[in-house]
Amino acid sequence: MKTRLLRFLSAPLLAVSLVLSVFGAPARATTDPLAQEWLTTWNTYKFTQVADPLPAGRSRASQSISIVINAPRAQVFAAYSNFNNHIGANPVLERVVTHSDNTRLGKRYKNLTAIEVIPMEPAPLTLNTHARQVLDLNEFYYTVDSWSTGYIVTHQKITFERVGLYKTKVTENLTFETPSELIDLALTSGVQAHQGIQTVLKQRIESGAL
Repeated sequence: MKTRLLRFLSAPLLAVSLVLSVFGAPARATTDPLAQEWLTTWNTYKFTQVADPLPAGRSRASQSISIVINAPRAQVFAAYSNFNNHIGANPVLERVVTHSDNTRLGKRYKNLTAIEVIPMEPAPLTLNTHARQVLDLNEFYYTVDSWSTGYIVTHQKITFERVGLYKTKVTENLTFETPSELIDLALTSGVQAHQGIQTVLKQRIESGAL
């Protein structure tokens, strides 16, 4: 269970993360097994909803982390919110498959699955994290809700604040919902993973790689 948890928490979201190879073409839920798996998870776990109160045996914990990136807000938002740019920042993320991608009333909605490969013996373990990302194109923020193996749910809101002509403060507001015995590990490992990804993205954006 610990291996599965650490695997999940290393993804932002769309740790989740998201975090996420090249986006696949939109998949049809009626013909694509992975898209059907996403839809089944969506209907079963309703992972965008925040339960109040939580069911017995489950716990929730939150923390916010920030980083300042020396680049204009529009550039940072475009690069940071594109999970394709997270490849390598998350060492186990292999690719993302996008099942749908549409924009309406200033918001962009993406349904996607992060495919992660965990080095294990005797063979690598492949796991899927199903997520919905919603980008507010006018207010410069996005949210990610996701579900992963072990019934681990994350809710994230990532904001982009202009703090200078060429500086942007990125704040990730992270919430984890897990079985109660995993919540402390989820929070600690999840925050550490997201901080690592923030650092890599800052380096890539400031260097001009993104």
